[in-house]
Amino acid sequence: MTPIETIMRTAPVIPVLVIDDAAHAKPIAQALVAGGLRVLEVTLRTAAALDVIREMKSVEGAIVGAGTVLNEADLKASIDAGSEFIVSPGLTEALGKAAVASGIPFLPGTANAGDIMRGLDLGLTHFKFFPAEASGGISALKAISAPFGIAKFCPTGGISLKTAPDWLALDPVLCVGGSWVVGKGAPDVATIEAAAREASALPR
Repeated sequence: MTPIETIMRTAPVIPVLVIDDAAHAKPIAQALVAGGLRVLEVTLRTAAALDVIREMKSVEGAIVGAGTVLNEADLKASIDAGSEFIVSPGLTEALGKAAVASGIPFLPGTANAGDIMRGLDLGLTHFKFFPAEASGGISALKAISAPFGIAKFCPTGGISLKTAPDWLALDPVLCVGGSWVVGKGAPDVATIEAAAREASALPR
């Protein structure tokens, strides 16, 4: 398996994290790992995100990556902060080439056949399907993925604990991204760990 496929197969759900306070990073990561979700995507949507990545990296068992990586500057900053993988909401040639050249496991966003073909041209075969529900849901991914037997996906966007099993049942889907696992604000670690246990137990 490729490094990105190994990461995607670690657990059925990758928590998508938007964290405003780096002081919350370790407790959240510890609760998620304890609940069975080791792969953590920290989105670069807050000023604290890079510090959150650094803090979470110190939690034993955590595999920490950066999400919402939009350009080469974001890529470099994420790698410098210790990210072990990169997730992007889309795919540009500039970001794709830079990510491939860096050697870091990379999961670019795709929403149509052209996006996937652009990724394949760069040697990429594993993609985020985003925004999953807004882009047509399961029927859209079935149709889009059909011509690309080599491609594997992590659908993200609008997916819940209730709908995740339907996505995970699809052959090209290795995992899903989930923002439902961790709420905003000060972390309730017991609630987070319980949500992680539910998510990690999903069949696929």
